[in-house]
Amino acid sequence: MAGRIRDEDVAEVRSRARIDEVIGSHVALRNAGSGSLKGLCPFHDEKTPSFQVTPARGFYYCFGCGEGGDVITFLQKVENLSFAEAVQQLADRVGVQLRYTDGQGPGPAPGLRLRVLAANKAAEEFFAEQLTRPDALAARQFLASRGFDRDAAEHFGVGYAPRDGRALSRHLQGRGFSEQELVRAGLVRERGGFDFFQGRLLWPIRDAGSSVLGFGARRLYDDDRMPAKYLNTPETPVYKKSQVLYGLDLARTQIGKKGQAVVVEGYTDVMAAHLSGVDTAVASCGTAFGDDHARMLQRLMGGTDAFHGEVVFTFDGDAAGQAAALKVFKGDQHFIAQTYVAVEPSGLDPCDLRLQHGDAAVRELVGRRVPLYRFVMSNVLSQHDLDRADGRLQALRAAAPLVSSIRDTALVGGYARELAGLLGMDVEEVRAELARARRAPQPVRGGRADRDPGPEPAPGEGEEQRTPATPMPPVDDPRLDVERETLQLVVQRPDLFDAELGGLTPEHFTHPAYAGLLAAMRTALSREGGADWVGDVRAATDDPTVDQVAVALAVQPLRRPDPDQRYADIHVARVQLLAAGRQIADLKSRLQRTNPVEQTTRYNQMFTTLLELEAHRKELQVRSIGATD
Repeated sequence: MAGRIRDEDVAEVRSRARIDEVIGSHVALRNAGSGSLKGLCPFHDEKTPSFQVTPARGFYYCFGCGEGGDVITFLQKVENLSFAEAVQQLADRVGVQLRYTDGQGPGPAPGLRLRVLAANKAAEEFFAEQLTRPDALAARQFLASRGFDRDAAEHFGVGYAPRDGRALSRHLQGRGFSEQELVRAGLVRERGGFDFFQGRLLWPIRDAGSSVLGFGARRLYDDDRMPAKYLNTPETPVYKKSQVLYGLDLARTQIGKKGQAVVVEGYTDVMAAHLSGVDTAVASCGTAFGDDHARMLQRLMGGTDAFHGEVVFTFDGDAAGQAAALKVFKGDQHFIAQTYVAVEPSGLDPCDLRLQHGDAAVRELVGRRVPLYRFVMSNVLSQHDLDRADGRLQALRAAAPLVSSIRDTALVGGYARELAGLLGMDVEEVRAELARARRAPQPVRGGRADRDPGPEPAPGEGEEQRTPATPMPPVDDPRLDVERETLQLVVQRPDLFDAELGGLTPEHFTHPAYAGLLAAMRTALSREGGADWVGDVRAATDDPTVDQVAVALAVQPLRRPDPDQRYADIHVARVQLLAAGRQIADLKSRLQRTNPVEQTTRYNQMFTTLLELEAHRKELQVRSIGATD
């Protein structure tokens, strides 16, 4: 896979893709005056439009739910795409050939991806039609044996590849696709021009936007020259097996709504799960579930709350299932959501479970999920002789790192008691070992809350240390009007300010989001930025609230449509005047609490400072005259 998309190409895509056209294909927009457009927000239910788009600046912002960003951000959120996917989709749309930073050269030509996707879509339709023909009897019999009727096949787009080695190639070339395009799509083999899939049952593999990326195929005939039971599309410009999940197109909305993803092992398992009511099921395609898959699911679930989303893996209860669980546990740090395991004691996979015991059994399988760490811990304990004192101690030392790595530390106390019960040991002895495990250097598991754990709690304590998120500043608080309007001027008209922003510093602002935005502005000025001032400011902060405030101020119309230098200077003076007033009030309070006889030197120093502040305030008052013009 190519590396990171070059920054200049991202900027080119952002500048060429008209935000009003992209958003307009999802939201009905109307003219709101001052160069802005308004519509109903696609990210929350509302009856009165509060979603605003400013094409000239390339931003959108909803004053109802606080969602905002640029054209790339919008496509990411509305279609559940990664940043790279959104950039690539827009690049195809506006004709930009992307380049990558790892030296692999340019990516596919702008039209190639679209042609490959179009060929895949046409192939999907061809395969689905072939499933109804007489020579697809073996494929229909297989589906029936797994409990799937014609409606199920149509719902999931299941198809059949004829045994004729060139049937698909002839059909698609008749539709205007070249042989080279079909080879690049992985539909036709480069040598000989034979169809890649022959005599197999096929499932289309789609992305979150329902575009067909490739296919998964199952062997049906004993004389199939390809020995593998399952065969997948080779790597293509659109199909990367480590970055696709079967069923994602059907599950993505429910994954986002429910904050849950159920990971099963095969195509028929996904079908069985969805038909049974588990509509968040997905499966990896031709490869083990990996880190990229984990990040994909985390993105779909949102990820602002580290303790409400969940990823449920279905494993068999045998040794292979336990090994798979251990492998997932090692990659658990890629999840912010909690991870669980759903194990069927009989060893049946979801498809067989539905076939033998009905839809309710599949739902109950997921309902019986247990925390991944508990499943792994039980496996670890089973490897030791708990009837011997040394065996129990060895088991405790093996299990302690698992318990201490639990993401929600509020649960550690209860799990310590649970572990003590499983081992038959004193709970204080278990807590002491957990404390030692926490102090020992080890890979940190979990989400953002685990990356800077801070001081370790005492054994048995379960209070988690989390850094509170920066709150959004209220737009209806008149005490913040001056701060908000001044920063809005800096965001939209940076040409009215010098390199020091008129002397403004974060300390001049009372709300933490506004202080953070001013700090990001100063950071952006210290770097070698480009023509995108707002983009530079957003890139200078990792606080999502500050990022959203920058977007909101970029979108909201200025109070004066044509501000000049004097107008900007007046606003800077007003911010500094309010800050000076707060300093004077604080200093007067300290003076009142200071005894001028017993603390003469300290009192005189503060009094001198007060006189200087009062003189500075008078100067600011003069500069701020006319600020309301």
